[in-house]
Amino acid sequence: MKLYWCPKTRAVRAVWMLEELGVRYDRVLIDIRNAADKANPAFRAVSPMGKVPALEDGATRLWDSGAICAYLADKYPETGLAPPIGSPDRGAYLQWLLYTNSVIEPAMAEKFTSAQPSAVAHGWGSFPLMLEVLRDGLARGPWVLGERFSAADVLLGTSCNFMRQFKILENEPGLFAYVDRCTARPAFQRATALDVL
Repeated sequence: MKLYWCPKTRAVRAVWMLEELGVRYDRVLIDIRNAADKANPAFRAVSPMGKVPALEDGATRLWDSGAICAYLADKYPETGLAPPIGSPDRGAYLQWLLYTNSVIEPAMAEKFTSAQPSAVAHGWGSFPLMLEVLRDGLARGPWVLGERFSAADVLLGTSCNFMRQFKILENEPGLFAYVDRCTARPAFQRATALDVL
């Protein structure tokens, strides 16, 4: 299994996920800020958009962090990072697994660009609505599925950590306590230790 990654990018999500799984994988550094690296044919065969993370696992190629986490959690069911199909938690897990890429990131873009919020027109609602739903979802704690840590927490945890780190959020005790639980995980610490050149 090969992971194309670049430090200080969303690729840390895939590194954290792989570290949680404890499986063997190779990291291939692609400096996405460098045109020659970004044009690398082997990389572009896995990531047509030239984005990281990108995962190559035999004939399987994925270039979205949410898709990578979903694929890996289902590939290694023995790790318990995804409720099995038929489990009562599967629906909530899938909803939260997709929340980072489909709701949090567009809502953050709205906030950064000072775009006019439109909870009716925008699929992500608005930045305040995204936060309200996230707070409510994590209130069940300690993880988004309650007592069970899952791949959804890998994605949500990195997003909440980014929002705290870049001061998008301030004075959010519940979300920050969740971030602290995420960053205390040994796999998270290994992933961030690898997140350097």
